[in-house]
Amino acid sequence: MPSVVYIACFPGVELLDVAGPISVFSTATSLLRRKPGYDVRLVAERAGPVVTSSGVTLTAQQALGSVRGAIDTLIIPGGLMGAIDNAAPLVPVISRLAPRARRLASVCSGAFVLSRAGLLDGRAAVTHWAACDQLRRSNPQCRVEDDRIFVRDGNVWTSAGVSTGIDLALAMVEADHGAQLALEISRWLVVYLRRPGGQSQFSAPLAAQVAEREGIRKLLLWVSENVQADLSVAALAQRASMSERTFARVFAAETRFTPAAYVERLRIDAARRSLETSKKSVKQIARLCGFGTVETLHRAFRRGVGSTPLQYRARFATPP
Repeated sequence: MPSVVYIACFPGVELLDVAGPISVFSTATSLLRRKPGYDVRLVAERAGPVVTSSGVTLTAQQALGSVRGAIDTLIIPGGLMGAIDNAAPLVPVISRLAPRARRLASVCSGAFVLSRAGLLDGRAAVTHWAACDQLRRSNPQCRVEDDRIFVRDGNVWTSAGVSTGIDLALAMVEADHGAQLALEISRWLVVYLRRPGGQSQFSAPLAAQVAEREGIRKLLLWVSENVQADLSVAALAQRASMSERTFARVFAAETRFTPAAYVERLRIDAARRSLETSKKSVKQIARLCGFGTVETLHRAFRRGVGSTPLQYRARFATPP
């Protein structure tokens, strides 16, 4: 029998929070061919139409309260914080169904629904970066981990903003059927990089896209392509034709990072990709990614990832 995945909808739900996991699970079912895959069902307070935040109407196949028997996976998508209040009728139902679920999950601000159902007390969790402090204030018993793509604590999974529902679903498929299937799904969906849960939801290259000054955008693009180069503040300021003091101030205003923090994060991301996809030694990766020495790479990884490079590779390396 296929594994039944219930996705709980409510008025104002974020469409991509729903569609992303659906695409992953349906693709998994297609690729598994004769093996049991996933049966995804939309549920809500009552069966019928549910209008999403984008105006697209989804159809809930049944009321969440009518679900009977054991539940394999129950996912709570998110939405704008005002829309989360529309999920209030689902909270007591989720609390009641939770003991019957093998796996509970949230996408983005759906973490607030799990929290109100008492399912994040004493657990680690994550939500959209803009709402992490709010979740921390609303539930002091929850250990909010701001800088994560998704967090798994026991049978409760939470993910960061919007598109991370795809990463969450890929990780679930990997847990159920192995890394090779998850990798194949990411290829079919043309997901640029299958991001492991430990990866930051604050992307350094994203800063290059949102910087307003064209000169800073061009500099950040050059930096991303030259992680081995001298990327000290002095060298970058000279390249930007600014004094070091002015450059540091402008850079922080444009990117929300100090130059040193941005460069370190960029180099960590480059090292992660190399650890995940290549057989290069840690010494080679340290040199190619601009860290210089293995010791410097180790220190940066412990600050930014919370593990050593070899521990990271053992957990997240893509199978041949």
